Amino acid sequence: MRKLTRRNFLKTAALGPAILSCASPKTRVVRVEEIKVSYEDFHYRTPIKFGGTALDRVTMMNVDCVISRKGGKSAKGFGSMPIGNVWAYPSKEMGYEATLEAMKTLSQRVEKITGDYKEYGHPIDLHVALEPEYLKAAEEVSTERKLASPIPKLATQVTASPFDAAIHDAYGKMFGVSSYHTYGPGYMEHDLAHYLSPEFQGEYLEQYVHTEPKPKMPLYHLVGALDPITEADIVKRIDDSLPETLPEWINYSGLTHLKIKLNGDDLKWDVDRVVTVDRVAAETQAKRGVDKWVYSADFNEKCPNVQYVIDFLNQVKEKTPAGFDRLQYIEQPTKRDLKSDRANVMHEAAKLRPIVIDESLTDLETLLLAREMGYTGVALKACKGQSQAVLMGAAAQKYKMFLCVQDLTCPGASLIHSAGLAAHVPGVAAIECNSRQYVPAANKAWEERFPGVFDVRDGNVNTALLNKPGLSAVA
Repeated sequence: MRKLTRRNFLKTAALGPAILSCASPKTRVVRVEEIKVSYEDFHYRTPIKFGGTALDRVTMMNVDCVISRKGGKSAKGFGSMPIGNVWAYPSKEMGYEATLEAMKTLSQRVEKITGDYKEYGHPIDLHVALEPEYLKAAEEVSTERKLASPIPKLATQVTASPFDAAIHDAYGKMFGVSSYHTYGPGYMEHDLAHYLSPEFQGEYLEQYVHTEPKPKMPLYHLVGALDPITEADIVKRIDDSLPETLPEWINYSGLTHLKIKLNGDDLKWDVDRVVTVDRVAAETQAKRGVDKWVYSADFNEKCPNVQYVIDFLNQVKEKTPAGFDRLQYIEQPTKRDLKSDRANVMHEAAKLRPIVIDESLTDLETLLLAREMGYTGVALKACKGQSQAVLMGAAAQKYKMFLCVQDLTCPGASLIHSAGLAAHVPGVAAIECNSRQYVPAANKAWEERFPGVFDVRDGNVNTALLNKPGLSAVA
């Protein structure tokens, strides 16, 4: 994506009206008139483990905005996302509260930067112009607060994501259509070459997203590293009417897709975990009369090297050939900083199963670097921003990479956003929906409005509903 200096940022804003006078009549540009961030806190019903850290709570960032077109017409939008500091801002020097407060402080800066920017454009143009300013603000917060670990780019993107979502949401509502109808030349002044590279000349995002959602998609259920597999693993039941063991969840939600969280620093435990999950799943599915189901494996970057991944796959194949055959892909096995780990390539591992980047993906540069290093797949996330997700989704399709969408345990509107992304991007086969397991309290207000999305009983998420104006998070 093209960068904008602070000087050019101000100059462009001043020249906005002159630029608009030369714009195509098909260009439907808007600007932000009002924007406001607020927060909500929820406790998890049961902890979830991220990269070695047990997490029992979440803070949601909620963003309301008003946009306008020239001539005075306005529309409101809403975006929401978990702050996700344990995932986006891991730090050995700073604790949970410190990284959370740093991202909250940054969100206040993002609010001001976005509200002060008065250029007109498509939501993606606004995001491309504003992201460099967000990154500068992250540097300033890190310096001013003397943070032991500076706010990383990924944490900045997560902080900015509900702002970007609110603007996309308002833009679709402005024209009474789903946001996924607004990615062609009827709404966008620029083709993809403007945002990505010359090889996309003459192509628009509409070629890489469906205007209508897939009517239903399989639910990917998380088997967390702390989650009980069988009754024998339960020390004390929660007894809140929701399932607690893996067989209970499979039967309750009709599951056919299981994502297995692994440790990455204990090969025997990781292999045994997959073998156990496969044995219990096979017993349960046989009773249901189901003969086809799949897994993914997520190491959350904890593997020391690619050889660990190869050894893991070979041992799983030896101990449970059927379980190995059910593995669809491996997610982000080694550390996210690819530039400092150039020798740790994934070519050999990717011959066994697709190897997908997640935490590493922050822009086109990192996507291309990952591809060069042997990664064969891309995990899109709404928490990195709607603009980034659809652009990286287009690039991944162009390069014929495996695609999936992950959800950062998104509840409420953030799940609608994430599920909508999965339902509109070609090639994505299933939807993650972890909030129904870990923070169902945050979904209560949404369940009746979106039947079959937050409470799944037949193994599939009812994505046919995700065709409403904006990003579909409306009553």
